[in-house]
Amino acid sequence: MAMRKTVAVAVAVAALTLLAAWGGAGSATAVAPATARKAAEACGVLAPGASAAAEKAVAAACEQIGVWYTWGGGHGPQPGPTYGQVDPSDPDSAHDPERLGFDCSGLVRYAYARAVGGDPLSGNAYHQFHSPQVNQRFTAAQGTGPLLPGDLLAWGSGGSIHHIAIYLGAGKMVEARESGTRIMVSDVRLGGDYAGAVRIAPATAPGTFSTWGTDVWTHKEPSTTSPRVHRFPGPTTVRVECQKHAEPVTAEGYTNDAWSYLPEYGAWITNIYLKGPAWLDGVRTCP
Repeated sequence: MAMRKTVAVAVAVAALTLLAAWGGAGSATAVAPATARKAAEACGVLAPGASAAAEKAVAAACEQIGVWYTWGGGHGPQPGPTYGQVDPSDPDSAHDPERLGFDCSGLVRYAYARAVGGDPLSGNAYHQFHSPQVNQRFTAAQGTGPLLPGDLLAWGSGGSIHHIAIYLGAGKMVEARESGTRIMVSDVRLGGDYAGAVRIAPATAPGTFSTWGTDVWTHKEPSTTSPRVHRFPGPTTVRVECQKHAEPVTAEGYTNDAWSYLPEYGAWITNIYLKGPAWLDGVRTCP
Protein backbone atom coordinates (compact mmCIF):
# COMPACT_ATOMS: atom_id res chain seq x y z
CA MET A 1 0.00 0.00 0.00
CA ALA A 2 2.87 2.38 0.75
CA MET A 3 4.25 1.99 -2.77
CA ARG A 4 0.84 2.67 -4.33
CA LYS A 5 0.43 5.78 -2.20
CA THR A 6 3.92 7.02 -3.09
CA VAL A 7 3.15 6.71 -6.80
CA ALA A 8 -0.18 8.50 -6.39
CA VAL A 9 1.47 11.31 -4.43
CA ALA A 10 4.18 11.71 -7.07
CA VAL A 11 1.62 11.95 -9.87
CA ALA A 12 -0.51 14.43 -7.93
CA VAL A 13 2.46 16.61 -7.01
CA ALA A 14 3.61 16.69 -10.64
CA ALA A 15 0.13 17.72 -11.77
CA LEU A 16 -0.13 20.41 -9.12
CA THR A 17 3.35 21.73 -9.85
CA LEU A 18 2.31 22.14 -13.47
CA LEU A 19 -0.81 23.98 -12.31
CA ALA A 20 1.43 26.25 -10.27
CA ALA A 21 3.33 27.20 -13.41
CA TRP A 22 0.32 28.39 -15.37
CA GLY A 23 -2.48 28.74 -12.83
CA GLY A 24 -5.12 26.95 -14.91
CA ALA A 25 -7.96 28.46 -16.92
CA GLY A 26 -9.72 31.15 -14.94
CA SER A 27 -7.28 30.80 -12.05
CA ALA A 28 -6.63 33.86 -9.92
CA THR A 29 -3.75 32.38 -7.93
CA ALA A 30 -1.03 29.81 -8.50
CA VAL A 31 -0.59 26.68 -6.39
CA ALA A 32 2.79 26.67 -4.66
CA PRO A 33 4.81 23.44 -4.96
CA ALA A 34 4.95 23.10 -1.15
CA THR A 35 1.16 23.41 -0.98
CA ALA A 36 0.87 20.90 -3.81
CA ARG A 37 3.00 18.35 -1.98
CA LYS A 38 1.11 18.81 1.28
CA ALA A 39 -2.26 18.37 -0.45
CA ALA A 40 -1.10 15.27 -2.32
CA GLU A 41 0.38 13.63 0.76
CA ALA A 42 -2.89 14.13 2.65
CA CYS A 43 -4.77 12.03 0.10
CA GLY A 44 -4.57 8.25 0.20
CA VAL A 45 -5.84 5.12 1.92
CA LEU A 46 -5.90 6.17 5.58
CA ALA A 47 -7.32 3.01 7.17
CA PRO A 48 -7.01 -0.76 6.68
CA GLY A 49 -9.67 -3.19 5.49
CA ALA A 50 -10.68 -1.86 2.07
CA SER A 51 -10.88 -4.10 -0.97
CA ALA A 52 -8.19 -3.90 -3.64
CA ALA A 53 -10.70 -2.25 -5.99
CA ALA A 54 -11.61 0.37 -3.38
CA GLU A 55 -7.93 1.14 -2.74
CA LYS A 56 -7.37 1.58 -6.47
CA ALA A 57 -10.36 3.92 -6.66
CA VAL A 58 -8.94 6.03 -3.84
CA ALA A 59 -5.56 6.18 -5.58
CA ALA A 60 -7.17 7.23 -8.88
CA ALA A 61 -9.16 9.99 -7.18
CA CYS A 62 -6.11 11.21 -5.27
CA GLU A 63 -4.18 11.57 -8.53
CA GLN A 64 -6.69 14.29 -9.43
CA ILE A 65 -5.96 16.49 -6.40
CA GLY A 66 -5.68 20.08 -7.65
CA VAL A 67 -7.73 19.51 -10.83
CA TRP A 68 -10.62 21.96 -11.20
CA TYR A 69 -14.15 21.25 -10.07
CA THR A 70 -16.28 21.94 -13.14
CA TRP A 71 -20.05 21.58 -13.19
CA GLY A 72 -20.95 18.62 -15.43
CA GLY A 73 -17.29 17.66 -15.79
CA GLY A 74 -16.40 13.98 -16.15
CA HIS A 75 -19.61 12.95 -17.93
CA GLY A 76 -18.34 12.52 -21.47
CA PRO A 77 -18.72 9.32 -23.51
CA GLN A 78 -15.81 7.81 -21.55
CA PRO A 79 -14.76 8.37 -17.91
CA GLY A 80 -12.28 11.22 -17.57
CA PRO A 81 -12.09 15.01 -17.20
CA THR A 82 -14.14 17.20 -19.53
CA TYR A 83 -14.84 20.90 -19.84
CA GLY A 84 -17.77 21.94 -17.71
CA GLN A 85 -20.92 23.98 -18.10
CA VAL A 86 -22.37 27.08 -16.51
CA ASP A 87 -24.74 26.26 -13.66
CA PRO A 88 -27.51 28.90 -13.91
CA SER A 89 -27.94 28.77 -10.12
CA ASP A 90 -24.25 29.31 -9.30
CA PRO A 91 -22.35 32.47 -10.37
CA ASP A 92 -19.06 30.76 -9.40
CA SER A 93 -19.50 28.40 -12.37
CA ALA A 94 -18.96 31.19 -14.93
CA HIS A 95 -15.47 29.87 -15.80
CA ASP A 96 -16.40 26.17 -15.75
CA PRO A 97 -16.66 25.91 -19.58
CA GLU A 98 -12.97 26.97 -19.69
CA ARG A 99 -11.85 24.44 -17.08
CA LEU A 100 -11.03 20.78 -17.67
CA GLY A 101 -12.12 18.80 -14.65
CA PHE A 102 -14.81 16.88 -12.79
CA ASP A 103 -17.96 17.44 -10.80
CA CYS A 104 -18.56 15.25 -7.75
CA SER A 105 -20.08 12.27 -9.55
CA GLY A 106 -17.71 12.66 -12.50
CA LEU A 107 -14.78 12.11 -10.13
CA VAL A 108 -16.43 9.03 -8.56
CA ARG A 109 -17.19 7.65 -12.02
CA TYR A 110 -13.58 8.11 -13.13
CA ALA A 111 -12.08 6.65 -9.93
CA TYR A 112 -14.03 3.39 -10.11
CA ALA A 113 -13.60 3.06 -13.88
CA ARG A 114 -9.84 3.28 -13.31
CA ALA A 115 -10.09 0.79 -10.46
CA VAL A 116 -12.11 -1.98 -12.08
CA GLY A 117 -12.31 -1.19 -15.80
CA GLY A 118 -15.45 -0.49 -17.77
CA ASP A 119 -17.83 2.20 -16.57
CA PRO A 120 -19.62 0.79 -13.51
CA LEU A 121 -20.74 4.10 -11.96
CA SER A 122 -21.93 6.33 -14.78
CA GLY A 123 -24.75 8.75 -14.04
CA ASN A 124 -25.11 11.44 -11.41
CA ALA A 125 -24.73 11.27 -7.62
CA TYR A 126 -28.25 9.90 -7.17
CA HIS A 127 -27.66 7.05 -9.62
CA GLN A 128 -24.32 6.19 -8.01
CA PHE A 129 -25.85 6.11 -4.52
CA HIS A 130 -28.56 3.73 -5.80
CA SER A 131 -26.32 1.74 -8.16
CA PRO A 132 -26.72 -2.04 -8.51
CA GLN A 133 -22.99 -2.15 -7.71
CA VAL A 134 -23.79 -1.21 -4.08
CA ASN A 135 -23.55 -4.18 -1.75
CA GLN A 136 -23.80 -2.45 1.64
CA ARG A 137 -25.46 0.70 2.96
CA PHE A 138 -24.79 2.82 6.03
CA THR A 139 -27.19 5.31 7.60
CA ALA A 140 -26.28 8.87 8.53
CA ALA A 141 -26.70 7.92 12.21
CA GLN A 142 -23.87 5.37 11.93
CA GLY A 143 -21.34 8.11 11.17
CA THR A 144 -17.93 7.07 9.87
CA GLY A 145 -17.42 4.20 12.33
CA PRO A 146 -18.24 1.31 9.97
CA LEU A 147 -16.83 2.93 6.82
CA LEU A 148 -13.80 1.79 4.84
CA PRO A 149 -11.67 3.66 2.29
CA GLY A 150 -13.42 3.74 -1.07
CA ASP A 151 -16.93 3.95 0.38
CA LEU A 152 -19.10 6.68 -1.13
CA LEU A 153 -20.57 9.35 1.15
CA ALA A 154 -23.67 11.21 -0.02
CA TRP A 155 -25.65 14.31 0.83
CA GLY A 156 -29.27 15.07 0.06
CA SER A 157 -32.77 14.91 1.49
CA GLY A 158 -36.22 13.78 0.49
CA GLY A 159 -34.79 11.06 -1.72
CA SER A 160 -32.65 13.53 -3.68
CA ILE A 161 -28.85 13.17 -3.66
CA HIS A 162 -26.94 16.30 -4.70
CA HIS A 163 -23.33 15.52 -3.67
CA ILE A 164 -21.08 12.47 -3.38
CA ALA A 165 -17.48 11.94 -2.23
CA ILE A 166 -14.99 9.11 -1.63
CA TYR A 167 -14.03 8.16 1.91
CA LEU A 168 -10.32 7.87 2.71
CA GLY A 169 -10.46 6.77 6.35
CA ALA A 170 -9.62 8.69 9.54
CA GLY A 171 -12.59 11.00 9.02
CA LYS A 172 -11.27 12.31 5.69
CA MET A 173 -12.65 12.24 2.15
CA VAL A 174 -11.59 13.31 -1.33
CA GLU A 175 -14.16 15.33 -3.25
CA ALA A 176 -14.91 17.59 -6.17
CA ARG A 177 -16.83 20.07 -4.04
CA GLU A 178 -18.08 23.10 -5.92
CA SER A 179 -17.33 25.58 -8.70
CA GLY A 180 -14.34 27.80 -8.05
CA THR A 181 -12.45 25.10 -6.13
CA ARG A 182 -10.15 22.24 -7.05
CA ILE A 183 -10.42 18.57 -6.10
CA MET A 184 -9.45 18.40 -2.44
CA VAL A 185 -9.21 16.38 0.76
CA SER A 186 -11.82 17.46 3.31
CA ASP A 187 -13.07 16.49 6.74
CA VAL A 188 -16.22 14.37 6.43
CA ARG A 189 -19.27 16.59 7.02
CA LEU A 190 -21.76 14.54 9.04
CA GLY A 191 -24.19 17.38 9.77
CA GLY A 192 -26.74 19.07 7.58
CA ASP A 193 -28.27 16.79 4.98
CA TYR A 194 -25.68 14.01 5.13
CA ALA A 195 -27.64 10.99 3.86
CA GLY A 196 -25.29 8.09 4.61
CA ALA A 197 -22.79 6.01 2.67
CA VAL A 198 -22.58 2.98 0.39
CA ARG A 199 -19.94 0.37 -0.31
CA ILE A 200 -19.26 -0.57 -3.91
CA ALA A 201 -18.51 -4.14 -4.97
CA PRO A 202 -18.48 -4.17 -8.79
CA ALA A 203 -19.54 -7.61 -9.91
CA THR A 204 -21.93 -9.34 -12.24
CA ALA A 205 -24.75 -10.31 -9.89
CA PRO A 206 -27.95 -12.13 -10.86
CA GLY A 207 -30.19 -9.74 -12.76
CA THR A 208 -27.29 -7.46 -13.71
CA PHE A 209 -26.79 -6.64 -17.38
CA SER A 210 -24.97 -4.10 -19.49
CA THR A 211 -26.53 -1.64 -21.88
CA TRP A 212 -24.87 -1.01 -25.23
CA GLY A 213 -24.90 1.86 -27.69
CA THR A 214 -24.73 5.57 -26.94
CA ASP A 215 -27.38 8.08 -25.85
CA VAL A 216 -29.88 5.38 -24.88
CA TRP A 217 -32.96 6.69 -23.04
CA THR A 218 -35.10 4.97 -20.43
CA HIS A 219 -38.84 5.74 -20.26
CA LYS A 220 -41.47 6.15 -17.56
CA GLU A 221 -43.54 3.37 -19.12
CA PRO A 222 -42.59 0.50 -21.52
CA SER A 223 -43.28 2.69 -24.53
CA THR A 224 -41.18 5.07 -26.62
CA THR A 225 -43.99 7.65 -26.45
CA SER A 226 -43.92 7.85 -22.65
CA PRO A 227 -41.74 10.52 -20.95
CA ARG A 228 -38.00 10.04 -20.99
CA VAL A 229 -36.35 9.45 -17.60
CA HIS A 230 -32.58 8.97 -17.92
CA ARG A 231 -30.00 8.90 -20.72
CA PHE A 232 -27.12 6.39 -20.75
CA PRO A 233 -24.29 8.13 -22.66
CA GLY A 234 -22.48 4.82 -23.17
CA PRO A 235 -22.44 1.18 -21.97
CA THR A 236 -23.66 1.05 -18.36
CA THR A 237 -24.18 -1.78 -15.88
CA VAL A 238 -27.81 -1.90 -14.71
CA ARG A 239 -29.96 -4.17 -12.54
CA VAL A 240 -33.13 -5.56 -14.11
CA GLU A 241 -35.98 -6.35 -11.71
CA CYS A 242 -38.39 -7.87 -14.25
CA GLN A 243 -39.38 -7.77 -17.93
CA LYS A 244 -42.62 -7.76 -19.91
CA HIS A 245 -43.95 -7.75 -23.46
CA ALA A 246 -45.15 -4.30 -24.49
CA GLU A 247 -44.64 -1.89 -27.40
CA PRO A 248 -42.55 -3.40 -30.24
CA VAL A 249 -39.45 -1.35 -30.97
CA THR A 250 -37.27 -1.48 -34.07
CA ALA A 251 -33.70 -0.20 -33.74
CA GLU A 252 -30.26 -1.09 -35.02
CA GLY A 253 -31.86 -3.63 -37.38
CA TYR A 254 -33.71 -5.51 -34.62
CA THR A 255 -37.35 -5.61 -33.57
CA ASN A 256 -38.35 -6.66 -30.07
CA ASP A 257 -41.39 -6.11 -27.85
CA ALA A 258 -39.61 -6.95 -24.58
CA TRP A 259 -38.98 -4.19 -22.04
CA SER A 260 -37.08 -4.38 -18.73
CA TYR A 261 -37.74 -2.44 -15.53
CA LEU A 262 -34.70 -0.82 -13.89
CA PRO A 263 -35.56 -0.23 -10.19
CA GLU A 264 -32.61 2.07 -9.48
CA TYR A 265 -33.87 4.45 -12.16
CA GLY A 266 -37.61 3.86 -11.75
CA ALA A 267 -37.77 3.45 -15.52
CA TRP A 268 -38.08 1.02 -18.44
CA ILE A 269 -35.64 0.21 -21.22
CA THR A 270 -36.26 -1.74 -24.41
CA ASN A 271 -34.36 -5.04 -24.34
CA ILE A 272 -32.85 -4.11 -27.70
CA TYR A 273 -30.32 -2.00 -25.80
CA LEU A 274 -29.47 -4.69 -23.21
CA LYS A 275 -26.69 -7.14 -24.02
CA GLY A 276 -28.14 -10.64 -24.13
CA PRO A 277 -31.02 -12.52 -25.74
CA ALA A 278 -34.24 -10.79 -26.76
CA TRP A 279 -35.92 -12.22 -23.64
CA LEU A 280 -33.42 -12.10 -20.77
CA ASP A 281 -32.49 -15.39 -19.13
CA GLY A 282 -33.21 -15.72 -15.42
CA VAL A 283 -35.34 -12.55 -15.18
CA ARG A 284 -38.95 -12.89 -14.05
CA THR A 285 -41.95 -11.52 -15.93
CA CYS A 286 -43.39 -8.29 -14.54
CA PRO A 287 -46.99 -8.48 -13.30
